Amino acid sequence: MAQVCEICGKKPQFGNNVSHAHNVTRRRWNVNLQTVKARVNNAGKRIRVCTSCIKAGKVVKA
Repeated sequence: MAQVCEICGKKPQFGNNVSHAHNVTRRRWNVNLQTVKARVNNAGKRIRVCTSCIKAGKVVKA
């Protein structure tokens, strides 16, 4: 399942792990997604939403 917020479309960001010896490997920062039962088109539906959307009030809980 893709790590994408269904409201804002936020996706994982990519970068590097850098060790003390400056060894570099790829890594990713995932979005903090929560499964929430929200009202979509006047019906209750389970959607995966990031916590910043929940805090901002962009999600109307069912």
